[in-house]
Amino acid sequence: MIKIAWHPIYAHPLPEGHRFPMLKYELIPGQLLHEGTIENQNIFSPDPVEEAIILLTHQKPYWEQLKNLTLTAKEQRRIGFPLNAQLIERELRITQGTIDGAKFAITNGIAFNVAGGTHHSGSNWGEGFCLLNDQAITANYLLNNKIVSRILIIDLDVHQGNGTAEIFNKEPNVYTFSMHGDKNFPFRKEESDLDIPLDDGITDDEYLSVLAMNLKNAFDQSKPDFVFYLAGVDVLSTDKLGKLALSKTGCKERDKMVLEACKLRNIPVQVSMGGGYSTDIKDIVDAHCNTFRLAFDMFS
Repeated sequence: MIKIAWHPIYAHPLPEGHRFPMLKYELIPGQLLHEGTIENQNIFSPDPVEEAIILLTHQKPYWEQLKNLTLTAKEQRRIGFPLNAQLIERELRITQGTIDGAKFAITNGIAFNVAGGTHHSGSNWGEGFCLLNDQAITANYLLNNKIVSRILIIDLDVHQGNGTAEIFNKEPNVYTFSMHGDKNFPFRKEESDLDIPLDDGITDDEYLSVLAMNLKNAFDQSKPDFVFYLAGVDVLSTDKLGKLALSKTGCKERDKMVLEACKLRNIPVQVSMGGGYSTDIKDIVDAHCNTFRLAFDMFS
């Protein structure tokens, strides 16, 4: 059975001005349940992740400041909103959801986290609404416990996975692949194993052609036995922050290419949903739901 991590705290409201993006965390599972793509038994609610697991990836001084809500005003501005205890708990549960999901994926082929994809968080910083890097923490957990030996992280959010790249820049057993807007946030990029910067306004055909070639290269070079996929839908033409011009059909085809590549090679994949900032919440929810719909068609 395909399992999906979700908890009510995922939709915890942010300070005024940041609440709109949080709506999707309630609407995605609601839509999937309503249309019959999933049932309640597909959903699991994660506990908070243990501190020892966090410290496999994030430096202790950063974690202590985060936990104790003592980050400086400048550090909080880099994250994008003021911290509170519920936001920290939210991040802890998201991270454990990705860990649990990875274990489910090994059994079932694929698993999802309705949230996650917090790829701007580096070993000692938070940035761009990301406090802890859920997929990086999970990758280190899997390696540390010898559950897998070679990992490929496919990051197709419109923004470079700079935190993920920094965390694994000296880790030979994790291969980072980021395909992102060249002139978009973060403006200081880190170096992934494979970075594919894209021009503003790229449309479906060109995007998918570039992806097909580089996806094959990433698999060939990394030879993974586990894949993490960050499936941000901020690549859409309707996105307020993305600057790319993919249609929902093109975004769905992108997901199909990634999931088919994993299934063809019989490699388990954990999917975190990443960003999405279209003006109409329906565009965000439908594009994210397409990723789930494809997976249930292909892996059920």
